[in-house]
Formats: sequence, C-alpha cells, structure tokens
Amino acid sequence: MSTTLGELATQVGGTLVGSPPATPVGGAATLETAGPADITLVDTADKLHLLAKSRAAAVIVPIGTGPLDRPSIEVADVHAAFAAAIVGFRPPRQAPRVGVSPHAAVDSSARLAAGVDVHPFATIGADVEIAAGSTIHSGARLMPGCRIGTGTVIHPNAVLYENTVVGDRCIVHAGAVLGAFGFGYKAGPDGYTISAQLGWVELADDVEIGAATTIDRGTYGPTVIGAGTKIDNLVMIAHNCRLGRHNMICSQVGVAGSTTTGDWVVMAGQVGVRDHVHIGDKAVLGARSGVSNDVEPGRIVLGEPAIDLRERKLQLAAVSKLPEMRRELKQLTARVAGLEGTGGRGAAEAA
Repeated sequence: MSTTLGELATQVGGTLVGSPPATPVGGAATLETAGPADITLVDTADKLHLLAKSRAAAVIVPIGTGPLDRPSIEVADVHAAFAAAIVGFRPPRQAPRVGVSPHAAVDSSARLAAGVDVHPFATIGADVEIAAGSTIHSGARLMPGCRIGTGTVIHPNAVLYENTVVGDRCIVHAGAVLGAFGFGYKAGPDGYTISAQLGWVELADDVEIGAATTIDRGTYGPTVIGAGTKIDNLVMIAHNCRLGRHNMICSQVGVAGSTTTGDWVVMAGQVGVRDHVHIGDKAVLGARSGVSNDVEPGRIVLGEPAIDLRERKLQLAAVSKLPEMRRELKQLTARVAGLEGTGGRGAAEAA
C-alpha cells in the first residue's frame, strides 16, 4: 500500500514541511531500517542528528522542528502519529470470530455468554464462567471454577488453575500461568511438606499479564493484582501478594510471598523483592534493585541492598574514584615512608 505525503499528513493530523503534497511514500520504518520510499520518526530535537544516517524519504517530527534535509510532517505527538502511519501501511490482522469451536473441549457445566470465542484445542473446565466478548485462544486451559470478565483475551497456551478470577478487558499472554502452587514448605524428619494451597489468583479490570509470567495462588485466600496493573514477560509473583492499582512491573522481576504494593508503583527489570514488605504509592524500584525493607511512598531506590537513589549515586561516584584514590594513597604512603626514613637518619647523626 502506498500513499502521498499530503494524504499521510492529513491522516496523522500533521503539517507537511518541505515537500509537494503529491510526493509518494510507500511505508513506515524506524531510522535504522527505513528505505528510500519510507517515512520514519524522530521524537526529540536531540536525536535529529541521527537522521543524517537514515535512508528514509521523509520524517515525522515534533511541531516547530523546522525545515530539514528531507520532507517532514510536524505533529503534536510523534509516536501516536507514527503508529497511525504504520497502521495505514500495515493494518493489523483481525482474528476471525469463531464462536465456540467444535474442536475445543468445553465442559457441559461451563457458562459462556454471547459473543465468546473459544478457538480450537482450548480447554474449558467444569463450572467455568466466561462473560461476553471474551476470547480464549488455542491451547489455553481454564481449569474448573475460573471466572473470566467481559472482553478479556486469554492467549495460546496460558494456564489458569482452578478458581482463578480475571476481570474485564484483561489480557493474559501466551504461556502465562495463574494459580500454580505457592512455594511454601515445612521441613520434617522425612523431608518437606507443602503448605496449604487453598487460595486462588484474582486479577482486577484492565490488567495485562506478560508471556511466561507466573502468579501463584494464595495459601488460604487470593493473590491479588490491582486494576490497571501491567506486568511484563517472565515475571514471578509469589503467593499471598497483593499488588495495587496501575503498577508497572518490568521483565524478570521476582516478588516474594505476602508482599504488598500501593498504587502506581514501578519495578524496573530484574528487581527482587523479599517477602512481607510493603512498597508505597508511586515508589520506583530501579533496575536490579534488591529490596529487603519497606519502601516509603514516592521514594526512588536503587542497588543491592536498595537504598535512596541519591545516596546510591554518591556511592557509585565514590567507587568510580577508587583507582585514582588508590594511586594517591600509594604516593602518600611512599612520601611518608621517605620522610620517616630521613628523620630517622638525621636523629642518628645528631646522636
């Protein structure tokens, strides 16, 4: 599919600069991959120098950027405009409505509302309830007693253990596991005995769970993920955790049992949080932080152990100076040794 820069400017709500409207454009791509028929994007002024290395025919830029070495479309929101351009060139594939496939295994006691799609080879267990407009993809398995809200999508090969509750408009990506047993054991003379596994997992509305993420069931009650929370791929949330609303949890985070969070908490990649701590509202845990104590609301912490960001930066700055400080210490030690040697000889001569 091709269009013109004038048509594209109208489509994305921008202003064309430095080109006739009839100039053709055939696609949209990033700076590094754009070809001579493509439009690309530069979202901030400090990245404009990167444009010189791109083969793109034109570029989407912020309002007020001014004339460049190639045609541009100035817009208020570069990423929204570029996304609209991509959709124009490569419309997303729409999954066909399939209803309940005859190749799906659906228990006779399951209750499916109107407009539910269950793709081939999905498994719906006893007493499962799925609200209107939800989609269960191939290979997904909903074990007995699960409850799925309106407009939720369960992607291929996700597994929801028994009694898992999922709210409205949630997305559970491929390979996620909700409701597996918590990692709790009691040591005895003959080995370990697993703790009670009588709880479940509960997702509030508008939650997204990344691919291959695991969320363990509670011991006696629910492990809860608050409304609007977004969890990346390869995250582990342990039993009895209760996460607040609109948390943002990045890849490879591990949260130990019975941890709680407030609202709008951010955990960057590879953060580890010990059990039974609380992370306050709007706290930010920097990448690879090891959190072993409560974090106050609004604080930004970093490191292992995680401490206030400003203090951690001071420590890192001091560490970076250690080689220089070591050289200076050796020089000072040598000077002191020399002075002591001189003083010793002088005293001996005077005697």
